[in-house]
Amino acid sequence: QVQLVESGGGLVQAGGSLRLTCAPSGNIFSIDAMGWYRQAPGKQREVVATITAGGRTNYVDSVKGRFTITRDNAKNTVYLQMNSLKPEDTGVYYCNGVYYTSSYTTENAWGQGTQVTVSS
Repeated sequence: QVQLVESGGGLVQAGGSLRLTCAPSGNIFSIDAMGWYRQAPGKQREVVATITAGGRTNYVDSVKGRFTITRDNAKNTVYLQMNSLKPEDTGVYYCNGVYYTSSYTTENAWGQGTQVTVSS
């Protein structure tokens, strides 16, 4: 089964920026609705941003105006641009979404996560 692979995490100072990338590990037909989630130490996983197949986006209040989710359908890739990072943005960021394995068959997958650490 094709998995989603995240990249782009790292250590950054408060106020800095990172761009996360999520792409499938193998060949797929296309991606559908996708989202980014994060899990801070000792906390439950929460949704950060989502994007529909049509490009409609939604964000958790704490990142509005700072994070931007986008998609490149030609590359079957989703991005999360994170600006003005704060220490409370620290956590493991996961990609999740639906993709088509054919024109009518879908699968749902999670990535393995990428660590984002924001120092104060």
